[in-house]
Amino acid sequence: MSETMRAVDIKDGAGPASSLYINNATPKPTVSKGEAIVKIKAFGLNRMDLLQREGLYPLPPHASKTLGVEFSGTIESLAPEVKGEFKIGDEVFGLAYGGAYAEYIAVNTQMLLHKPGHLSWVEAAGIPETWMTATQAMYLVGEFSKGKSILWHAGASSVSIAGIQLSKAGGASQIFITAGSSEKIDFCKSLGAHAGFNYRTQDWSKEILHATGGKGVDIVIDFVGASYFQGNLNVAAKDGRIVTLGMLGGTKLPEGVDIAPFVMKRLRFEGSSLRSRDEEYQGRLRDILETYVEKFEDKTLNVLVDTILPWEKVIEAHELMEKNITKGKIICTID
Repeated sequence: MSETMRAVDIKDGAGPASSLYINNATPKPTVSKGEAIVKIKAFGLNRMDLLQREGLYPLPPHASKTLGVEFSGTIESLAPEVKGEFKIGDEVFGLAYGGAYAEYIAVNTQMLLHKPGHLSWVEAAGIPETWMTATQAMYLVGEFSKGKSILWHAGASSVSIAGIQLSKAGGASQIFITAGSSEKIDFCKSLGAHAGFNYRTQDWSKEILHATGGKGVDIVIDFVGASYFQGNLNVAAKDGRIVTLGMLGGTKLPEGVDIAPFVMKRLRFEGSSLRSRDEEYQGRLRDILETYVEKFEDKTLNVLVDTILPWEKVIEAHELMEKNITKGKIICTID
């Protein structure tokens, strides 16, 4: 059996999308305790991949330097102690700390799920990171329960697309989103959002306060960071939760930020990064995600895929994500 494989690599270790290439001499991973080797059929792109490509995303200590955290494929081999739940040849999808832009990946079986027949390889590859991140933000950190209201920023992003659907299925009283175009707002409404606001042309925090009669929202899920900090404080309801998952709008707060709402409204602000969590925590999310799988079959939940490309066009895939015009996942397939 060959000790090498093909995998996406980065010229000089970091750089623009044009620095990506397929390295035909990448060492093939070997199985360790509790792991499976999966032959990959498809992998999903995530915004962290762009940051990692540019050398701006700190990796967990044991993570592969190869890009990619979500995938679908078939189990080629298993560690000897892995018994019962999985076997060689099983069709699976899952989450990894890295290494998914490759022909093969080594992954702990706690992070694998069986791929049902009603999901294609492409659909399955677009589920793990997106839906686990939305689940974590909404339930484990944001403490969502039926009847609460919720705001998803970056409404047409893959995580918020999942979040809107989970909010609807979970019985949210009101679902708000922000997005950069009327087209994206209409798209989010078609998924279940009650209202959306264009951050380019509207003061979204004032609009949401008006829409809620001044109450605000119980849970805010944010990917923007510093530039949305004040607006999030203003729009959060009493005893609200603000969950920050990204820093696309910077890390330094602008002068004049007023933190009084923290105290006056008894708010909780919490940041989270799924990739830095340990396998036990991610396994809990895997177990929750497993309960959703049947809902993808009856279309209560849908995997929204915007673009499918062969992995030989990974440069094009990254350039497309950088344009911020997609509504759903970008997936690369491996023949």
